Amino acid sequence: MSTGEKFTQMVIAVAVFFAVVALILLLTQRLRSRRGEMVQSAAFVLPAILLIALGLLYPALTSIYQSFRDNTGSEFVGLENYQTIFTDADQVRVLLNTAAWVILVPLVSTLVGLVYAVLVDRSRFEKVAKALIFLPMAISLVGASIIWKFVYDYRDSSKQQIGLANELLNLVGIDSYRFLLTEPWNTVFLIIILIWVQAGFAMTILSASIKAIPEDIIEAARLDGVGGLKMFRHITIPSIRPSLIVVLTTISITTLKAFDIVRTTTGGNFDTSVLAYQFYVEYFRSYDQGMATAIAVLIFVLVMPIVIYNVRQMRKLEAR
Repeated sequence: MSTGEKFTQMVIAVAVFFAVVALILLLTQRLRSRRGEMVQSAAFVLPAILLIALGLLYPALTSIYQSFRDNTGSEFVGLENYQTIFTDADQVRVLLNTAAWVILVPLVSTLVGLVYAVLVDRSRFEKVAKALIFLPMAISLVGASIIWKFVYDYRDSSKQQIGLANELLNLVGIDSYRFLLTEPWNTVFLIIILIWVQAGFAMTILSASIKAIPEDIIEAARLDGVGGLKMFRHITIPSIRPSLIVVLTTISITTLKAFDIVRTTTGGNFDTSVLAYQFYVEYFRSYDQGMATAIAVLIFVLVMPIVIYNVRQMRKLEAR
């Protein structure tokens, strides 16, 4: 089937969809009763429910079903794929790497963003300073990875360096270091890349929250002799707590889906693979459908509690 034929079929499908919805609405306009209003509401809601079912629920259920089958998807193997994830040495290393990412990236990114937002708040160079730390957010993760791959580039100390990190080490008399090859610190150096990107996001959200703190609260605290670290601890942090939760949970979800950085810098070699990249390896390189979908389901299970907690906190905030 050619591209033109596919496009034509898609246009026809969309046209039929809207025609059916319009027909339902036209017919329900004649119903003025309570039941007619319910039918009209259903006419608006059902298309969205159908799209969610086809685009989200069906793939999710299919993936869960597939995770209990073998590499070809033909035989049922029960919990064997999940057992392998938690017992195989290579897979355990992937889990440990992912845990390190999920712990360090949200905490350090949020801390850097918070401290930066507090330091530059209401300063003369505030706009320029914020723009500088926010710039990495405008770069794709692939682009950021390529930049840092040059920063971490390794050459023997006797040769001219093109990597900034090793050039600085050589200037102070330290031999060149294999940043991306030396285990387990290479995982930490990859984590730094995502922290560099996400710190700008954290700073933006937290800076807006700091500026939203009522001036009368700040003035009252100053009159009571509160300042410096006490102001930060007892006034700033409690006032922006909802924003801190949103930033931490959002960055945690982003971290669980980290793929680009590992793929671009090390290709998952040297014990740097994470869950999102391991899913790619199992499905597109090893052709192990069962293991790949089991990893995808595990990522889903890890993300869901964070999403639910984030939604609950936002609802509490709206209810205030």
